[in-house]
Amino acid sequence: MLTRKKSMDCKVGRLGMPIALAVSDCYPNPKRFPLMSLENVEKLVKDKKIEFVDLRFVDMRGVQQHVTFPVNILEPSLFKDGKMFDGSSIAGWKGINESDMVLLPDANTAYLDPFYADPTLVMTCDILDPATMQSYVRDPRGIAKRAEIYLNSLGIADQAFFGPEPEFFIFDSVRFANDMGHAFFQIASEEAAWNTGAEFEGGNGGYRPAVKGGYFPVPPTDSLHDLRAEMVKTLEQVGIETEVHHHEVATAGQCEIGTKFNSLVKKADQLMTMKYILKNVAYRNGKTVTFMPKPMVGDNGSGMHVHQSLSKGGVNLFSGDDHAGLSQLALYYIGGIFKHAHAINAFSNSGTNSYKRLVPGFEAPVMLAYSARNRSASCRIPWVSSPKARRIEMRFPDPLQSGYLTFTALMMAGLDGIKNKIHPGPPNDKDLYHLPPEEEKLIPQVCSSLDQALEALDKDRDFLKAGGVMSDDFIDGYIALKMQEVTQFRAATHPLEYQMYYAN
Repeated sequence: MLTRKKSMDCKVGRLGMPIALAVSDCYPNPKRFPLMSLENVEKLVKDKKIEFVDLRFVDMRGVQQHVTFPVNILEPSLFKDGKMFDGSSIAGWKGINESDMVLLPDANTAYLDPFYADPTLVMTCDILDPATMQSYVRDPRGIAKRAEIYLNSLGIADQAFFGPEPEFFIFDSVRFANDMGHAFFQIASEEAAWNTGAEFEGGNGGYRPAVKGGYFPVPPTDSLHDLRAEMVKTLEQVGIETEVHHHEVATAGQCEIGTKFNSLVKKADQLMTMKYILKNVAYRNGKTVTFMPKPMVGDNGSGMHVHQSLSKGGVNLFSGDDHAGLSQLALYYIGGIFKHAHAINAFSNSGTNSYKRLVPGFEAPVMLAYSARNRSASCRIPWVSSPKARRIEMRFPDPLQSGYLTFTALMMAGLDGIKNKIHPGPPNDKDLYHLPPEEEKLIPQVCSSLDQALEALDKDRDFLKAGGVMSDDFIDGYIALKMQEVTQFRAATHPLEYQMYYAN
């Protein structure tokens, strides 16, 4: 059972590799997040009286999995030989006839879990094939690591930075069912606009965001400030540096917490940890968090705008003298993303629910255009005070899939644009949400359904296979796995169909 845990005092301890501690307790400056050597992991185990080791990984759907061992597995051999597990039980991976796989923990990812009742060390793992002890081709983290290797091999840049902004809803509770004679979902949110006339024990205070009215109100209209602050403090505790938190546009508890950018694999690791932290902080406070892109109709959905840049030798390669201070290389990067956007959608918008967000009218960035500060374009060039911070912001992704696949797909498309000098065309500074039809049809758009995105991925995959980053085996397996969701959704009878057709 998850319980509140007291802050632990800081000491260090016995084995060897990098990890983020409960730094807010351990260091006078909580912005310093030191890496842990294997020896420091050992010392942490001793000082914190660690009892268990939680090994975690991410499957092809972007869902985090875990298995827990007694602390006595923490031997040097663990970081060389790993631990065996049954890969046939993970959707899209091995068959029962070749089910053995290896979890190899990365000590650089270790942190002290803030929720378990017993002191537990968490580490993210790579998945290896035991026959070769090489990275499993369908491991999302392994794919992301190969993408970073490929980036360096090109000589274009030595670092790719990503700054995702995942939005999410905090509900009081949620109920849903999809039975043969019963299908529904019901959201409970005291701050939801539809509760202005509801009766509550103790009275209805009347303070709640209207539909599309949730951006930046102070409490008591923003009823979730303290809960977000608790989330921020817990993120800092496990080594994720935060920058901002606020209520988002939608009613019923839409929020955002901004964290500092990082390199591809590190930021993807942090994104999974962030989801875990937010869900569990909400859970121990009697609420529930969802990263569904469109959990309800009639208000804005949740996106995950992804800020990106490339650097070499510490120099920002996206800074230049072109539009909005971008370099020509940055424009080519945008051009590559636009060219391959439909294939990217299979990862960046990986659920059937994703495309309920990507519709006109709800601040959804469906138009493949770029512009300075224009939030209606799918690619925005944020204003920055220093050229060192120059970057692009891709606005069509959502937080459903893992960052390993979303970030990799974006970067591989951008690199293809650079290699082939794919220019995105002129910028578009118009309000793209209100274009006349004759202008709108001239601008390409993102996919409108998951099956369309999967079909595009099937046809446009070579840019992802460059450098052996993704393989046909992975792409075919991913398409098959996600098509199961498409088929299941298509076969389901929807309550709206009763409204439209029952009396015909």
